[in-house]
Amino acid sequence: MDPLLPPDLLLRRDALPAGWSDEELTARLRRGELTRLRPGAYLVDAATVDAVRRHRHLVAATVAALRRPAVLSHQSAAVLWGMPLWGVALGRVHVTRRPPASNEVGRYRCCHVARLREDEVTTVDGVAVTTPVRTALDLARALPAEPAVVVLDAALRLGLVERRDLEAELAGLTGVPGARRAARAVALADGRSESVGESRSRVLLHRLGMPPSTLQLPIRAGDGRLLGRVDVAWEDARVVGEFDGRVKYGRLLRPGQDAGDAVFEEKRREDALRDEGWGVVRWTWADLTPQVLGPRVRRALERGRSRHV
Repeated sequence: MDPLLPPDLLLRRDALPAGWSDEELTARLRRGELTRLRPGAYLVDAATVDAVRRHRHLVAATVAALRRPAVLSHQSAAVLWGMPLWGVALGRVHVTRRPPASNEVGRYRCCHVARLREDEVTTVDGVAVTTPVRTALDLARALPAEPAVVVLDAALRLGLVERRDLEAELAGLTGVPGARRAARAVALADGRSESVGESRSRVLLHRLGMPPSTLQLPIRAGDGRLLGRVDVAWEDARVVGEFDGRVKYGRLLRPGQDAGDAVFEEKRREDALRDEGWGVVRWTWADLTPQVLGPRVRRALERGRSRHV
């Protein structure tokens, strides 16, 4: 068995010696019992496989078919490291080879050519993969700001990278394509963001000229009682921002608690914040556009500042 080969991934090269025939494989494909992942590789139960897990399976099938050594990189490395991705295509496995290899983009694989130091390569599940720092910076050089910051925030939050290491590696990227883009993304990155939505919100708020003054701010009542921790805050206006309240209820449910109880508790929490003089502004996934989020936050900040003139 190859490293990374999951039990619900069937390779033709293994099926034939085990007594299968191409006709049987084709028949199972027609009946929907198998789904072709790539030539010579099949998923046994594709309905249960989400996009990230499917990419892991595609990685396993691609590694098994490689004829020359390569290092998993970019989004493929990020998937193996468990870094959440948003807005990143997962239809191809990304690998990096050292010069003098050639860049290649096929239907199922994208081969990058770049210098790789020995300390930028490690192994995950027995497969060569770029380190978290190299992975994060490769993506930061290649992606737009939002998906790049999503990756960087997650890498920092999960403890996969340290900011000082990102900045040290950035210093050596002068003149490398995408280096300035990566520097901007690293400057925005903050491991205190706890979700993809919070990361996207921060990027948009910076773009709109309304960056929060802090993240994950604990708010206390006058008697010192902790009322809660808010996603973002504009302390000068005494306004707090909360992303995606409806979704987080499910994440915060305690044993035996239903969603209705969580909604009620969140409403009481919001009332307590307002009682302490904090304005509250909320938004969801659908609101993450300049046309919606910008005016909503701007109005909240104007109200907050007018209260404290």
